[in-house]
Amino acid sequence: MNSNPTTKGIILSGGSGTRLRPLTDFVCKQLLPVYDKPLIYYPLTSLILAGIKEILIISTPKDVPILEDAIGNGNNWGISIDYAIQPEPKGIAEAFIIGENFIQDKPVMMILGDNILHKSKFTDFIKKSLFENRGATIFGFPVSDPNRFGIIEVDYKTNTVLSIEEKPKEPKSNLAAIGLYIYDGSVSKKARSLTPSARSELEITDLNNLYLEEKNLHFERLSRGDFWMDVGVFDAFSDASQLVRLTETRLGLKFGCPEEATYIMNNISLDELILLGEKYKSSPYGTYLQNVAHYDR
Repeated sequence: MNSNPTTKGIILSGGSGTRLRPLTDFVCKQLLPVYDKPLIYYPLTSLILAGIKEILIISTPKDVPILEDAIGNGNNWGISIDYAIQPEPKGIAEAFIIGENFIQDKPVMMILGDNILHKSKFTDFIKKSLFENRGATIFGFPVSDPNRFGIIEVDYKTNTVLSIEEKPKEPKSNLAAIGLYIYDGSVSKKARSLTPSARSELEITDLNNLYLEEKNLHFERLSRGDFWMDVGVFDAFSDASQLVRLTETRLGLKFGCPEEATYIMNNISLDELILLGEKYKSSPYGTYLQNVAHYDR
């Protein structure tokens, strides 16, 4: 990657949310609440804090109009948000084919729409992968049930990836590849070269292995105290809501808050933040935004 790339951002929010029915019969999964915010606010905030200002949200034919109506084009946050349809759930890697015209051979950071990630000093952490690494970067987080995830085997002496295996029966480590990826401008071309798997999907692990074969796959591990959850079932939603509530009420700070994040990244002015707070003035969320603005006066 160049030293100062124009990195694009993608949120892949595909799938019909069948594991969350009957809720998803009535509400788009990405708009279901995780404590006081819709689920999609969390990955959106991660992209904003990475310094990304051009974002593509990919979702189902049913949910794209709902998301577009709810979230808009991003102008009020000082960013640009576009939308694209994934007609059927044909794999994570298909996002780079659907988004090929949006990516335009630029570096791209993708996060899955049902992933919640919280890391202290996230902006500084992600800079290395955005500005220094070439090829691709994946991120690992230790899990207690590694046979449910794509698992990364790492040589810690050289911090290089040895292998990635999807849902292994005999895992070589407990490091799960979380739903956060950074790729160079060749990613769409590589995605087009993939062969669908036995479940007729373009697998993200296969895409990562192409970069691994080129010795161009980098790895970053999240630290103790960081927080990552794949929220796709009722228990995960409940657990995530409880953790967010406890963290926010104890610290008096919010995460997954795009208004605050885009202000921190200087995408909007103090006056614009105040106006965003006015929009929610009758709720604790609006009070929080107004307090952030008050402290910065």
